[in-house]
Amino acid sequence: MKRIRFGLLPRVIVAIALGIVLGNVLPGWAVRCFVTFNSVFGNFLSFLIPLIIVGLVTPAIAFMGKGAGRLLLVTVLIAYGDTVLSGLFSYLTSTAVFPSLISAGASRQIAQAEELQPFFTVTIPPLMDVMSALVLAFTLGLGMSFFDSSSLKHGFSEFKDIIAKAIEVALIPILPLYIMGIFMNMAFTGQAWHIVNVFISIIGVIFAMHIVLLLLQYCAAGAIARRHPLKALSTMLPAYFTALGTSSSAATIPVTLAQTRKNGVDEGVAGFVVPLCATIHLSGSTMKITACAVALLLMQGVAIDFGTFVGFILMLGVMMVAAPGVPGGAIMAALGVLQGILGFDASQQALMIALYITMDSFGTACNVTGDGAIALIVNRLHAGAQPQK
Repeated sequence: MKRIRFGLLPRVIVAIALGIVLGNVLPGWAVRCFVTFNSVFGNFLSFLIPLIIVGLVTPAIAFMGKGAGRLLLVTVLIAYGDTVLSGLFSYLTSTAVFPSLISAGASRQIAQAEELQPFFTVTIPPLMDVMSALVLAFTLGLGMSFFDSSSLKHGFSEFKDIIAKAIEVALIPILPLYIMGIFMNMAFTGQAWHIVNVFISIIGVIFAMHIVLLLLQYCAAGAIARRHPLKALSTMLPAYFTALGTSSSAATIPVTLAQTRKNGVDEGVAGFVVPLCATIHLSGSTMKITACAVALLLMQGVAIDFGTFVGFILMLGVMMVAAPGVPGGAIMAALGVLQGILGFDASQQALMIALYITMDSFGTACNVTGDGAIALIVNRLHAGAQPQK
């Protein structure tokens, strides 16, 4: 009999529901047990964040110089530029729309949900702070790329595998329990339903932004590649719906590749751009993370500075290149910049994870479909750069 797989999204939804129910019926000492677990797990997560940055960003930069020269450079620049523009679009839309959805009283929700304290804490100091990890990752990655240090590249490639496995085995499976503890605490203090209602409104807005983003991407690609944007977008719909089911850009590559070829992209260009963009182009994920961050800051009543968010989005685009190909991997890779630039603590990070994962498949579908737009642009630029016969 085939084993039924219970994915991460259903587990997170069940965890949120259980947390709300149990938080309303359990006594304070029982809720404090979960708060204690969350405290220990949160410290462990803080310890891992610098290692995640070094382990994922360093090899991503080191191997960036390897490959197809000009075609690689063009693809990377377009993918990064689109990711950054997606983040800016998300920021401008979120700051315009979210204040009307988040009441003034919501700024007290997270603070009130932290009233219960753990029975004890286990301090696990990180080996370095977030900014030190980022600088180290850039320094090592650029150095290995410049000197083509094969031994160091191999070592950091294996270190990346260790970090990815730690995320997949030690973090992702425990996240639902961690999230359940957060919502149990909120329910005990009487704030959970308000948070959930705000989340539902935010999710609707972010889904609408995904649709607008895809239309903008294909309008730009259609203008450059001289293709009808809506026809090109409709051709990519099988890839979109496949990604909805798999929540994985990598698993959707065969479908994305086939549909990109149907859009008239050269087979060689498609075979290069699609697998590469499955790793480095996460415009939908960047849009979600930016919008969720704006929402949580508004809920806290924290002033949102445009300059700070520009820096956050620029760095987030780099972190998305290094995101591991597991469900929830993008938000795990983004925790470093959320903490280092926006100052998110463990509780805020847990809410970010919960909000992000509830939309994980939609973000992946947006990423994958956008890959087809980039392939159209690169194909046109590549054809124009070829010598005439």
